[in-house]
Amino acid sequence: MAAGQANPEIVFVPGFMQSPDAWAAVAQRLPERYPSLCMEHSEHTFEGRLAELATAADGATLCGYSLGGRLALHAVLRDPQRYRALITVGSGAGIAEPTARAARVEADERLAGWMETQPIEAIVAVWERQPLFADQSEALVERQRPGRLGQDPRELALLLRTAGQGALEPVWERLPEISIPTLALAGVLDERYCGAAMRIASSVPRGRHRAVEHAGHAPQLQRPEEIAARLVEFLDDHFG
Repeated sequence: MAAGQANPEIVFVPGFMQSPDAWAAVAQRLPERYPSLCMEHSEHTFEGRLAELATAADGATLCGYSLGGRLALHAVLRDPQRYRALITVGSGAGIAEPTARAARVEADERLAGWMETQPIEAIVAVWERQPLFADQSEALVERQRPGRLGQDPRELALLLRTAGQGALEPVWERLPEISIPTLALAGVLDERYCGAAMRIASSVPRGRHRAVEHAGHAPQLQRPEEIAARLVEFLDDHFG
């Protein structure tokens, strides 16, 4: 947020193992009429982060990536009058199938337990090799590394246990409750979350879906110009 800017129009919410800088390339491309805040969380639980969003984003648009998008979605469902609009990037509304969700809880617990025993360098090395990020260039991965290395393994484990996909109740059936304008974005190479974005947009009364070409799970990092343009187009249509 620029010095002296007290009321951001957009609050950007980072994903798991990300610093606020992960949204900087998008925020820097927004016009002055849309001042923004790249959220820096000091809380590392689901409830703690929702409380931080309620304070920082009162009257603003929430824009979250991956885990940050799930947090934004839950924040809006909990307090729909507080926020102006909702934007999700590479996010879904939870794992609805009970067996799949139980398996994810077990996997997340194993990962959290492992994280608590490892130095951050080892955690980042494993995280960067996920198939989900295979379409990202080595240069892009390297640019994200300092933000990841700045994380605390114990805080990551706590966040995973309280706000991971297995931990959170699915909210697909509640999406029609969201009355504010909603934009669901996903990279076209990220087929799973493209489907989730389309489902979110079709379930929300004022929903809109946009696919980002030549991008995977993190289009805001791969195509910041296009993401910024999509955000401006969406907000101008509703509030311009």
